[in-house]
Amino acid sequence: MKSIPFNDYYKEKLFSIPLFKELPDYLKSEILKRLDFRLQEINENTVILEQGDICCNLYVLLEGTLEVNIIDANGNEVLIEHIESPRLRHPSPVQERQPFPATFRTLEKSVLLTATKDSTFHLISKYPDMLKSFLCVSGNCNVCTTMRLDVLSRKTIRERILVYLLKQLDKDTSTVKLTHTLTQLAEYINVTRPALSTEFNKMEKEGILKRKEGNYIELNRKAIKGII
Repeated sequence: MKSIPFNDYYKEKLFSIPLFKELPDYLKSEILKRLDFRLQEINENTVILEQGDICCNLYVLLEGTLEVNIIDANGNEVLIEHIESPRLRHPSPVQERQPFPATFRTLEKSVLLTATKDSTFHLISKYPDMLKSFLCVSGNCNVCTTMRLDVLSRKTIRERILVYLLKQLDKDTSTVKLTHTLTQLAEYINVTRPALSTEFNKMEKEGILKRKEGNYIELNRKAIKGII
């Protein structure tokens, strides 16, 4: 990791994330004055946070992609998600020494902004708009966790695949882009890679889905209703 200067380009990136995006201009200026932060460039395939590390900062990924994994009770590494920039991971205001639930690793050269927990919560406690934004972002993080639990709670491989794909869909479309490789998706839904491929082939033969170029998958919503 190496420190790099914070310029107008990264300023624009910072204020594009949901936590700061809708804040008034005067408050954005206060954030730059009062937030105690540093900017670092990180090489590809670098672990920046490990499962169990204590969360004591606000972390904002301004460039790059992170892979998020957990070690389960059996010692297996399980893929949780990929984080695309710009995106943040914030500390919890409830627990003073909250451990990270997962390991975060760069998949490409990335830029990370790190701000101290004290300066972050000073801003949150002082400005109601900041507190409101923080609570909204926290709620969205809980939605992501709930989605993963919903997928893993399904008994069959078919159900897990379809629930995962349906949750990626926009309301007015039946086509979803698969952002995981099959190996990564198998890890995400906690099945073997061969079992996942076999189930995809079965569903395609049965007309439940159709794989297209560019990792796109078209779903037959009518057929899926009888399964889930």
